[in-house]
Amino acid sequence: MNQPAHPALVSYPAKAAFGRTLPKNKIYEHSGANTRLKDLFVKQVEQIVWQYKLAPETVNLSAKSAVPEVQVFAIQLKTPELNWDVLRCIDGAVQFPIVFELSFDGQTQVVACYKRLNESDASRWVLSDYFATKWLPRGSERSAMPLALDLASLYEQLLHRLMPLPARPQESLAALVARVEQAEAKRREVEKAASRLEREKQFNRKVEINATLRQLKTELEQLAR
Repeated sequence: MNQPAHPALVSYPAKAAFGRTLPKNKIYEHSGANTRLKDLFVKQVEQIVWQYKLAPETVNLSAKSAVPEVQVFAIQLKTPELNWDVLRCIDGAVQFPIVFELSFDGQTQVVACYKRLNESDASRWVLSDYFATKWLPRGSERSAMPLALDLASLYEQLLHRLMPLPARPQESLAALVARVEQAEAKRREVEKAASRLEREKQFNRKVEINATLRQLKTELEQLAR
């Protein structure tokens, strides 16, 4: 039975299919990967395929200087866990924004970061945190590719589909990404305060930690709104 379509799992046009296997050593060369990173690739990654090339000639959308193309990489994993440093390494080696589709045991997970050119040095990219779907079951249907005016707006919409929070009216992608990252940091603070509260034996300290926890939860709610 087919699973309902997830908006981030996109049906890309056949014309954009590229289907070229990327040797890991090529990525090491272009990113200057150290021994630890190479070990992660060996332990966690089976194969990397450059699956789709979303470019003016393949999707009929004009390029922008910030987003001349968008690439879709399919990564077959050896383990259900992937260290995001592996994706950072690939993003560092490839001079275009990338959407990753990870596969393990017949399931798929879509992952990407917001990748933008460094304002003071256009030869370097700035990467946000990574945003990911849950593991999607075998047979999940694909959603239609978003309608867009150009490749930059296509890239923005693909990222919006991965965000855990909806955008506020008139909120730019950069502002949304920053808010999502702040909310994630705040959520970790809430978890730490909650576990401190559980361990604390002294009543006075419990009252203090509880007040801090309530404040943190309020701040998290405000970020998520």
